[in-house]
Amino acid sequence: MCNVFVLDACALVALLKNENGADKVAATYKKAESGEAQIIMNRVNLLEVFYGFYRDDGKDYAEKIMAGVEKSVISISEFDKGLFYDAGRLKAFYRISLADSIVLSQAIALDAELLTADHHEFDALEGKEPIKFHWIR
Repeated sequence: MCNVFVLDACALVALLKNENGADKVAATYKKAESGEAQIIMNRVNLLEVFYGFYRDDGKDYAEKIMAGVEKSVISISEFDKGLFYDAGRLKAFYRISLADSIVLSQAIALDAELLTADHHEFDALEGKEPIKFHWIR
């Protein structure tokens, strides 16, 4: 049985920009490449990565990054009605960003570890929801 990880935008950005914590994301990639793990990222969190690179580096570079992600070991997912409602609950209750509510809901639904560095948003939730955080820094 392989471990399932849900990838937050900040973790993917850390890897792509070789920021602090990139080594932990890269280690998870290696596990996924060998079949020991599965990495899932929803399209809304991927949009955060795309628009950040688009804003900072331009359209062509952002599209190049997306093409690389789509060819990688990351499974890009949409979200269903159950995830939609649970993300709404999390957003309303904790007053977190929309993308963060979606990634949290996805991690809960998949009983997956959330690969993130976003202490700013998630520290207040740790222990209050059935979420396993895999902090990269």
